[in-house]
Amino acid sequence: MEKDFFYTIRRNSTAETKVKGSRFIGHVFGADSRDEAESCIAAVRKEHHSATHNCFAYRTGTGDSSVFRFSDDGEPSGTAGKPILDAIDSRELTDVAVVVTRYYGGTKLGTGGLIRAYGGCASEALKEAQLKKRFIFRQITVIFPYELTGAVMGAVAQAECRVHDTQYGTDTEMIIHVRVSQADMFVTRITDACAGKAEITCGKVLSH
Repeated sequence: MEKDFFYTIRRNSTAETKVKGSRFIGHVFGADSRDEAESCIAAVRKEHHSATHNCFAYRTGTGDSSVFRFSDDGEPSGTAGKPILDAIDSRELTDVAVVVTRYYGGTKLGTGGLIRAYGGCASEALKEAQLKKRFIFRQITVIFPYELTGAVMGAVAQAECRVHDTQYGTDTEMIIHVRVSQADMFVTRITDACAGKAEITCGKVLSH
């Protein structure tokens, strides 16, 4: 069965840790797109322009549309951005951006120390954000004669879906958001219930 849910954060959050004098501040943001994630990162860089480093990672979208990016922002390669992304991916999250700001405290941490510091701070900030489950829906438009309203609503009652909009005219046009895993079965039910008299169009994928 096609997976039709994902996890993201419930709220933006911050967390601060200290390692051998260095101060690490983790910032977590909900980000539904690459542009939104980049905007959040830019805002942190502006706020903490005097910081030694502003390292980040983000992931948006699901499946084939998943996009991610990470940056060490001057730290040794692989010691900051990737551990932050690992903190995101270990929780199977998406639509989230994490920036970890570092104010250097005078003591070098070494490769392993940096990985633990950045990954740990990101994890603490993600704990503060809390998680929520979101479902993926397919938008389906059904056009049918008014007298078939009962048959259509019967099919709607059997599926995990939401009636998004209804327009009445010569025929009734109903826009329904159906969980992706049930979309094919829903179309079959509507077709059978209306004896082929309904016009059905499968549209975009969206989440709630």
